[in-house]
Amino acid sequence: MSKRPGWVAVGIASALSITLNVVPAHAADYQRILNGSFADGETDWWSSGNTPSSVTDGQLCAQVPAGGTAVYSSMIGQNDVPLEAGQKYTLTFTATATATGTATATAAVHAVLQLAAAPYPTAFNKALTVTGTPTTFTVSGTAPVGGLHGQLSFQQGGAAQPFTLCLSGVSLTGGAIGPGGGRDFGSPVRVNQYAYETDGPKQASIVDPSDSPLPWSLLDASGNVVSTGETRVSGMDAESGEHVHRVDFSAVRTPGTGYTLAVGAATSYPFTIEGDPYAALRKDALDFFYDDRSGTAIDAAYAGTAYARPAGHLGVAPNRGDTSVPCQPGGCDYTLDVRGGWYDAGDQGKYVVNGGLAAWQLMDSYERALHTGDRAGAGDGLMSIPENHNGVPDLLDESRWETQFLMEMQVPAGQPLAGMVHHKVTDAAWTAIPTRPDQDAQPRYLHPPSTAATLNLAATGAQCARLWSRYDRAFAAKCLTAAATAWKAALAHPAVYAPAGDDVGGGAYADTDVSDEFSWAAAELYATTHDPRYLRYITAHTSTAGFSWQDTSALTDLTVLRLPSRFPLALVAAARRRVLATADRFVRNEQEQGFPNPNLPSDGGYVWGSNSVTADDAQIIATAYDLTHRRVYRDASIGALDYLLGQNALNQSFVTGYGSRASHNQQSRIWANQLNPALPTPPPGTMSGGPDSALQDQVAQQNLAGCAPATCYLDDIDSYSTNELAINWNSSLAWLSGFAAGTD
Repeated sequence: MSKRPGWVAVGIASALSITLNVVPAHAADYQRILNGSFADGETDWWSSGNTPSSVTDGQLCAQVPAGGTAVYSSMIGQNDVPLEAGQKYTLTFTATATATGTATATAAVHAVLQLAAAPYPTAFNKALTVTGTPTTFTVSGTAPVGGLHGQLSFQQGGAAQPFTLCLSGVSLTGGAIGPGGGRDFGSPVRVNQYAYETDGPKQASIVDPSDSPLPWSLLDASGNVVSTGETRVSGMDAESGEHVHRVDFSAVRTPGTGYTLAVGAATSYPFTIEGDPYAALRKDALDFFYDDRSGTAIDAAYAGTAYARPAGHLGVAPNRGDTSVPCQPGGCDYTLDVRGGWYDAGDQGKYVVNGGLAAWQLMDSYERALHTGDRAGAGDGLMSIPENHNGVPDLLDESRWETQFLMEMQVPAGQPLAGMVHHKVTDAAWTAIPTRPDQDAQPRYLHPPSTAATLNLAATGAQCARLWSRYDRAFAAKCLTAAATAWKAALAHPAVYAPAGDDVGGGAYADTDVSDEFSWAAAELYATTHDPRYLRYITAHTSTAGFSWQDTSALTDLTVLRLPSRFPLALVAAARRRVLATADRFVRNEQEQGFPNPNLPSDGGYVWGSNSVTADDAQIIATAYDLTHRRVYRDASIGALDYLLGQNALNQSFVTGYGSRASHNQQSRIWANQLNPALPTPPPGTMSGGPDSALQDQVAQQNLAGCAPATCYLDDIDSYSTNELAINWNSSLAWLSGFAAGTD
């Protein structure tokens, strides 16, 4: 889960991700500004740091300072305005200027519409005279080029004396393509754009209005027909709003590259058929975590030259942490050394509840591989990390990097709330995109402890102790001590919640129901210690809601079923029934939809991070396969990978480096190639958050209005609610691709 960045600086630049085609000009009244009435306060608007603003009585009023050498030294604006080349745009607004200590003033204000990236091509830049008398202005101009990141600004730097500028009724109309329109998803033939297993399922989806089956042909790289058949009509797909057919070409088992599927004149993106395609994806999805490490230099020998960088947040200027981090003002009177761990997402905060789930999935992937005989998954040398070939499985080495950080977040003995765990460590304010970790000059703060964070440490610490006991007994003992201490602290403070509004400089990650965390932690502690006192707290269980950082209920059952011999038979039997019932529901979801997604929201809406919901649901299906070895479960788990790799309503692979049309502009302050070509894209194997029908960022609101839930996505660095990266999203991909690589 991500956080909303703030706009406070002058001259914000953003690269263009899409250049809209020139279209015939015509009169249009499409509204291009969000919250022009200021009914939602300052939402969607920003002002320069020297120009504080607020909304009163439907007016946005800003305190403009005197002086400044450039007109843009004081600005009010809105970003991410979509513009079309050759189209006319008309701005109307009402403004007043009041000088400090006087009734009226005369002020020069420039109204500017331009693309917010060098060389800043401009539709209009009009100098206006604003007085104390409310005056309505109209300004028009034609956009010379198009893009998603236009910027409307009011610039008034260089004033002779300070004054108050008030705006109301701001409207910007124009363009030929309505909000949410103009998107092209390419071929109606949707496939896994990466690869299919030679002996595995091979499915495709075709968007077509026909109610009758259609002939299809599978072509090899030379264009020769390899196989033919007819589509199966699936019908209207509610989540995509499309009429869909399905194709099954599983009978084709000849390895090769450059295969395509043709239906009529439409042809899919090319793909490969090979014996073990998911071994490479598992490695890349896991290597993401080394590239994302905090508190250590990222070495080109392991990450590659493009991803090498200095260590971040070690207290070396300009960093101010994480070696001695204080609590937020008014909090504790101690500091903690919380170096290490993984950066959470597009920002550089570190969150215990997100990190706990991600570390758990990596450790669970190892434990599964250990029990199923997947030697590669349980082995040393799986990943490109400094610790490989050290005699310890790489999945444990990498998860240790995060588990050590989780323990560092524990409140020291002798302090109020001793044994509890701080919810997160973040910057005091949002940093700019991009900002390399070692260049982050923001102060860092510990946020108050929470019961949810404390129980995450109890669970992962117990898991860590169990798995490390054969490799490093001292570290295993440290993990268990931290887990037991956290458990006792949580029992003593069972309802300490992270506040929902604590989202400046980092996401809130609020959670006011921790019964699921109590159950999960108790299951892990019992599995490791066999202490019967934990048994009565094992209550949560798998449901059709799946699991997430906020709802860890299913992790209880997954832990019980991972180690059935350690739990009472009744608990194991009940967990088995629940997991199989939930897996069956997810399999039906895949089969009943036009695209193979086990996620079928009851309210029809896709949530922030919906791709991780897909992958986590597939983990439950995969667990059903481990329990029964029924092929339908493995096939459905692979189907979820097909969805993530291109067989979806968007014709989009959500994994960087995997597919012809793969996401590569995920929001990241480190890997921000879209904004700065000198920086890399996110590394191969990085999964995007995926469709979010709530449209929780400005780019999505401007460009996805009216989208069908499964299509509410943009591969754009500023669409953080649809296109961020996150550790618990990549851990879900790593677990699922590890399952696919480790079974046949």
